[in-house]
Amino acid sequence: MKLFEKCPVCGGELIEKEVEKLLKGGENTAIIKVKAEVCLHCGERLYTPEIITRFEEIRKKLKVGKIEDFIEVGKSYQVAGC
Repeated sequence: MKLFEKCPVCGGELIEKEVEKLLKGGENTAIIKVKAEVCLHCGERLYTPEIITRFEEIRKKLKVGKIEDFIEVGKSYQVAGC
């Protein structure tokens, strides 16, 4: 589904690509691969309303710690004193 003919930010050409999106909720973080229209000039990413709704659902789950249907792929650490 093509949302725009040209990038709404800079007017550049858009192509459909699979991208990774980092989502945060509370102290939890998830990475999801989705399709987006990406501007070849400025890099702006445009998502469909359905994908944005999915992002919101994932953020809510992350915030309350409902992560049992997610796959753990590693751990993150915060460096003290930075």
